[in-house]
Amino acid sequence: MSDATLSAAPAGARPLRRIGLIAAALVLVAAVMLLVGARYGMLLAIGLGFGIALEGLRFGFAGPWRAMILRREPSGLLAQLLSIALVAMAAMPLLASHPGELSGAQAPVGLAMIGGAFVFGAAMQVVLGCGSGTLVNAGSGNPVSLLALPFFAIGSFAGAYHLIWWTSLGSLPVLTFTGLPGLAATLGLLAAVALVVLRLAAPGAVRLNRRHAVAAAVIAALAIANLVVAGQPWGVVYGLGLWAAKGYVALGGDLAGSAFWTAPGSMDRVQASLLTDYTSLTDIGLIAGAFGVAAWRRGGFSAGLPGYPARAWIATVLAGFLLGYSSRLAFGCNVGAFFSGISTGSLHGWAWFAAAFAGAHLGIRLRPLAGLEART
Repeated sequence: MSDATLSAAPAGARPLRRIGLIAAALVLVAAVMLLVGARYGMLLAIGLGFGIALEGLRFGFAGPWRAMILRREPSGLLAQLLSIALVAMAAMPLLASHPGELSGAQAPVGLAMIGGAFVFGAAMQVVLGCGSGTLVNAGSGNPVSLLALPFFAIGSFAGAYHLIWWTSLGSLPVLTFTGLPGLAATLGLLAAVALVVLRLAAPGAVRLNRRHAVAAAVIAALAIANLVVAGQPWGVVYGLGLWAAKGYVALGGDLAGSAFWTAPGSMDRVQASLLTDYTSLTDIGLIAGAFGVAAWRRGGFSAGLPGYPARAWIATVLAGFLLGYSSRLAFGCNVGAFFSGISTGSLHGWAWFAAAFAGAHLGIRLRPLAGLEART
């Protein structure tokens, strides 16, 4: 997913380096299992799988949306819809049969949610990375994502801090598709969107290439595993906000002014180890998995930076913050709201998709104005 320039290692050193990478991953997972428990180690392993799959297969969310909007290339977007459908076919029956053990990514549709999704869609096209994409690109050495990531975390923390005020502006009750009728409706809507995408595709464009199809299946399998092991769907944004919240408290900050962060569940996580937070573990795994793939392929990162103008780096900071803030208002990013929301039957996932896709059109126009389109 990253365009970062990487230095090549001598051919003779590659087998040893690759053995070392595998050993390091196994040691990392084993250490977490020993320190905090088997479930936490498994979630780190799932996160590593996400990072390896997304970087290794060069698959994501922002890029396929851009390809569809600019060039009417449907393959990546169709793969996203396919992956969501595969997860839904497993997740929705599991949620129905284990109501006390598993929970879906369900949230209300409201004014702040729709506005947040629109802003997120625009910001992710400015930096060419959604929540998972920013983590993966940062892990593989992309300098834009490395700069955007800490501001994404700060924005997520700030958005959660103010979330109750934003939701008070008005929202519908949580609406979900449930049971076999709900699954049929979800699959039918996904098929309908796929048909629209196919109809809008450029003549001669590949409908669904093999790499994207494989990525869709692998990501779906990992997402189902995440639901079963964690008891909740794959998410990204909460973990980033939690990292910033812990940093804020460590610097002497007081969370008393936020109903979100002082809620029992959130406060417990702020005070506990990051290794016991499910979303943090998969986020860490995403970064580490992407780093491992980049190192496996080329050996290491160069110190060079792209020749972007100053306004591009300022835009990256602003977009990173907006990614975090807006995704918190929208109850998730492409992963937590679009992917996991729709696949677990939440209506807000569909509203998020429509608003974010509209915002992506704006973001594509803003990117060259920010100086991020062409290098000097």
